[in-house]
Amino acid sequence: MALPFNPALKARAKALRKAGNLAEVLLWNQLKNGQFKGLDFDRQKIIGNYIVDFYCAEKGAVIEVDGGSHDDKAEYDAQRDAFLGGIGLRVIRILDKDVKHNMAAVIRFLMQQLLETPGAVQA
Repeated sequence: MALPFNPALKARAKALRKAGNLAEVLLWNQLKNGQFKGLDFDRQKIIGNYIVDFYCAEKGAVIEVDGGSHDDKAEYDAQRDAFLGGIGLRVIRILDKDVKHNMAAVIRFLMQQLLETPGAVQA
């Protein structure tokens, strides 16, 4: 499926990939290069008018790492989640503090969310 794409966001997505906050970098180190059960993830992927933290096309899933910057963005996040859900994507939210302090639990959670479904890649 071809995802909607706003080319005006390319420079912003590239800047986000370069800057990367600590939690995103730590999680990316677990997901990149097929390290997570052979699944392919994109980082700072443009989908429509949004840039998502991580995207797995094979599973139709978006992973968002939520830190303090999301505290006052509940309405924005709800609109974004509705858009992503409307095009058939599932949004998985993980707390920044969990990535930083309990990566093993985050990985278990992602395995449950992404792998333990009918027809999923076997662990």
